[in-house]
Amino acid sequence: MSRPYNPEIHHRRSIRLPNWDYRSPGYYFVTICTADRHCLFDTPHYHEVATHTLQNIPNQKHAQHITLDEWVVMPNHIHAIFIFTDYPPQADIKTQQHFGNALAGSLGVIVGRYKAFVTMRINHLRRTKGQSIWQRGYYERIMANEQEWRATQKYIIENPIRWAEDRDNLDALLAKMTYHNH
Repeated sequence: MSRPYNPEIHHRRSIRLPNWDYRSPGYYFVTICTADRHCLFDTPHYHEVATHTLQNIPNQKHAQHITLDEWVVMPNHIHAIFIFTDYPPQADIKTQQHFGNALAGSLGVIVGRYKAFVTMRINHLRRTKGQSIWQRGYYERIMANEQEWRATQKYIIENPIRWAEDRDNLDALLAKMTYHNH
């Protein structure tokens, strides 16, 4: 159950890089958390929905400029590295579609569509309507070099082992990442 909106508590500001085009080629490390960090993906059917949808992102028309690199679906969050190999084909500004504050083919749209599809499918399986399964927004980090990329790949691969040892380690990681209110 969500708490009533209180601007003193719930104020969110975007800390997006102001001059960065989130459609541009690069390596993006993304973390998306479930609502209230509920261990939703402990349920095998829900884990399968999150996994299949994530793996299918590069096959979607709006995301054909993306390669899914290392990724993991954890009980209450997902980590993924998206490699934007090129600008999206529709990157012509004159015909650009906007989704909220995000441009078509941008990281925000990719994450937003992923979250929407997983939510729709899981709500269908649970026979619920309009119930949010995700925390608002997502976290991302643009990787600056190959060393950071390799270290992030290792972090993702080892995440299930760390989960068994310390379920609260996610907070330390998220503190180092940029939050996007989407």
